[in-house]
Amino acid sequence: MYENLQLYIDGRFLSADGRVTQPVYDPATGSVLAQLPHASREDLDQALQTAHRAFEGWRNTSPLERSAILRRAADFLRERARDIGTNISLDQGKPLAEAIAEVEKSAEHADWHAEEGRRIYGRVIPPREADVRQIVVREPVGVCVAFSPWNFPIGQAARKVMAALGAGCTLIIKGPEDAPSGVIALVRALHDAGLPPGCLNLVWGVPAEVSDYLIRSPIVRKVSFTGSTAVGKQVAALAASHMKRMTMELGGHAPVLIFDDADIEQAARMLGHFKMRNAGQVCISPSRFFVQRGVYDDFIQCFTNVLSSLKVGSGLEEGVHMGPLIHERRVRVMEQLVQDAQDNGATVAMGGARLDRPGSFFAPTVLTGDLARARIMVEEPFGPVVPVVAFDDVADGLALANSLPYGLSSYVFTRSLQISTRVSNALEAGMVNINHYGSGMAEMPFGGVKDSGMGSEGGMETFDGYLTTKFITHR
Repeated sequence: MYENLQLYIDGRFLSADGRVTQPVYDPATGSVLAQLPHASREDLDQALQTAHRAFEGWRNTSPLERSAILRRAADFLRERARDIGTNISLDQGKPLAEAIAEVEKSAEHADWHAEEGRRIYGRVIPPREADVRQIVVREPVGVCVAFSPWNFPIGQAARKVMAALGAGCTLIIKGPEDAPSGVIALVRALHDAGLPPGCLNLVWGVPAEVSDYLIRSPIVRKVSFTGSTAVGKQVAALAASHMKRMTMELGGHAPVLIFDDADIEQAARMLGHFKMRNAGQVCISPSRFFVQRGVYDDFIQCFTNVLSSLKVGSGLEEGVHMGPLIHERRVRVMEQLVQDAQDNGATVAMGGARLDRPGSFFAPTVLTGDLARARIMVEEPFGPVVPVVAFDDVADGLALANSLPYGLSSYVFTRSLQISTRVSNALEAGMVNINHYGSGMAEMPFGGVKDSGMGSEGGMETFDGYLTTKFITHR
């Protein structure tokens, strides 16, 4: 049975009674799954007040007690992973195996933050005078608001929720209205784990209206946002105008550099599966492929062979590798990007059109030839369309890779230690993956540079945005 869609405020799940609702669709069929209630202005005010009230108790709760609650929530997530994953496949579209893995990774984030939250240390600064004591302590910033995306509906929310709670902050999260079930399941796990009322609140609504109201509130001290660069800049501008701390994980257009000496078959196989994960709707998805001219044709052949072997269908179908896009709007964007590339001289090596079946399906697509003027080379596709461009030498490849204002993730394939060292030093990205995909685990910092955002979530850096530094000196 699909998740019961509700708000969660002050430790209570609230139904749609008397509230505005919106339909939630199955992108594989277009059918309506359920109605999602929007928070009223009174609901938002209650969430703010209860988070503010709960903060005084939660900040003073023992880190060991906070840790125990997060660990219990992790256990619930693992126990419920298949049911939660099934609902994510229904409203978001990704294959069931990917959805279950996302739930299990969310449990890892709960465990990681449970442990790291017990290790938020200060320090003693040696004084210049013998009778003076100088210490530095780190304290939770206060009430936080978080806005999480639809492409990883539980995974991205878990990063924010666990970091805030583990640091001793309280939180209001607005989840993704297109794919809400995962966030509700996350909240339910924490509720069942014994999280005190008010420490976590979940609201839904018109994104611009909810974010504007919450960020302007003097109660809120920190903003965490994951989404597009365009929207992120608007959120960041509003947060900055009210002097709010922020963590921004924004868009990417990840370059892939494949050199002549690379293992081409391995690169094609790895990139083929990783690119089509979640139908390409991944902020760190490899999306601009630059292949050294000597192996360009071989790579295209291997890569299209891999993509041709992938099964596309409903996320709940057996053996499916790629599901639908989240909604019809994304399909239209793919059609526009492909048509624009063709109009500017590119060739469709495979795919290039929506699939003839119900739902928001678009075929895995490879574009080759003249792509210099194509929009897809400067606009993040966020879908299963891959432009592949030839380059000549290392400097040429680096210039292409660093040519955009994005800097989230990047990928390099080479057997040369000299090339890998030079390229990893020169790439303007928050994450560099060489000969494999190695980002995104709970113990690793996740974040970008330039227009791809600021701050990191995960790793030992995970609490930086949720803590203030206080210096205390006394004689």
